Amino acid sequence: MGKGGASIPDEEWERFLRESEAGAQGAPEEPSARARMVARRLQEETGRPEPWRAHQPARRRRGKGWYAVGLLVALALVVVALDPGRVADWFGGGGGSGESAQAATESDRPDQPPPTEAAVLLPTVEQPFRGSPAARWGDGTAGIGLPEARATGWMSKAQVAQALDRTRDFLAASGLDAGVLRGERPRAAIALINPHQRDVQDYLATAFSAPSRENDPLLLFSRFDSTKVRLVGDVVKTRGRVTYEEGDRGAVEVTSDVTYVYPVVRAAAGSDEVVRTIVRREIVMSWDDPAKVVIEPGTFSLVSYKVDTTNGGCDTVTGYLTPEFGAERAAAPPGDGPEVDPYDRSKSMDARMREAGDAGCGRATRS
Repeated sequence: MGKGGASIPDEEWERFLRESEAGAQGAPEEPSARARMVARRLQEETGRPEPWRAHQPARRRRGKGWYAVGLLVALALVVVALDPGRVADWFGGGGGSGESAQAATESDRPDQPPPTEAAVLLPTVEQPFRGSPAARWGDGTAGIGLPEARATGWMSKAQVAQALDRTRDFLAASGLDAGVLRGERPRAAIALINPHQRDVQDYLATAFSAPSRENDPLLLFSRFDSTKVRLVGDVVKTRGRVTYEEGDRGAVEVTSDVTYVYPVVRAAAGSDEVVRTIVRREIVMSWDDPAKVVIEPGTFSLVSYKVDTTNGGCDTVTGYLTPEFGAERAAAPPGDGPEVDPYDRSKSMDARMREAGDAGCGRATRS
């Protein structure tokens, strides 16, 4: 269990389940991600509601747009020539007189994107986050802000604290686990999902063996094909936060909005061209009252997801993130979708999805 909150043992959850079932008025209901998504969207929108399975992610961005042009590049090169150490410090290079200060953990949505850095500082095997805002982000779960626990819905303060810890455990097991990133099945993450939620279990049953646009494991999990690429080092940079509120039937509804930055090289020995894949996911999960919903103790029901990926593959469904390197980017046709700054967290995921719409492959302004 992650740090940062009080924990109660599984035995307490099981005891609570037995007592709740004994005193429940009628049988608990089996959760439906479809019903939950419809209810949420009916409250927030006037249009036709969509189930969570039909809420498709934005089209994958090719990750072009690394290099500034014209006067901006000329000026940046002059500055680097005059004082390269200072520029490296400004932009997270770590090769100058000192390391860049780590950014404070995100507690609220920022009101603007991170400063745009000159792309003259390319990533290296030694400094894979150089030239990126992620150089100042937290390592792993350290970059994910958790709120203070308080009694909410059917849960006590201690139970909410454990639900937040388990939410963070799911984020680590689905987006940070070394084995999962190498393409292994995310068993620890799947174990935290309510096994009685049939539509989600159907998705999980086919996503890894027969991935498709509807049943794509990348909707919830980050995976690379280890025969083609490998991660640089053992650090994944993250920035994001977790929030919660009372949901349907007194459940504690937890929302995570996290951006992950993965530096990779080709799998071949001696490869040293570093590129970055950036994934932003918003996942809404419901920690349900077992007296009202059929659920196993310590698991959550999936409400909805949204995912946006930069340099992870465009219009490809392989079940793996498929980053492009320099030669591939140069040969690829330009994206016909909108330009996107993958580090901009000032816009909500809803706004990001609306901007992307049904457009084709977009162009990232930086990576």
